[in-house]
Amino acid sequence: MVGGKILVFPAGKGSTVGSYTLYRLAKAGKAPAAILNAECEPIVAVGCILGGIPCVDHIPIDRISTGDRLRVDGASGRVELWRENKISDR
Repeated sequence: MVGGKILVFPAGKGSTVGSYTLYRLAKAGKAPAAILNAECEPIVAVGCILGGIPCVDHIPIDRISTGDRLRVDGASGRVELWRENKISDR
């Protein structure tokens, strides 16, 4: 289940089905809250654009762990990470 969660992965790969899947998740109200990539590629980018899903790339994803709390502003490209009551910008 990805709905409402921030997905963090290095890069996408595949066919246009990936874009369509992100779009359909958005239409069904089950889309991720945001997507963070080390390097976003066209399949993921198109799906995010069509589905209105915030996406930020060139993120050092190796610094993010499962369960970390993040705040993503797709318009500015700003990502904030909360750890132990400490906020750091990415």
